[in-house]
Amino acid sequence: MPDPTSLRDSTQIVLPCRALDGVRDGLHERFTVTVFEANGQCRIIGSPVEIKAASSYLARQGVAVA
Repeated sequence: MPDPTSLRDSTQIVLPCRALDGVRDGLHERFTVTVFEANGQCRIIGSPVEIKAASSYLARQGVAVA
């Protein structure tokens, strides 16, 4: 059975919300993801395929994704 941590890492990106300034609309237009905000942190949730593509998109836009 897969480790829940590895599944979570492949289905979400957690960033400070200010990191999404200027790219949030593009993120929603290009990918099927949901963004939850709490305590200044944004959690981008989607399928592993969408999260991988969204991560690449964010990196191309200059957003540091760990």
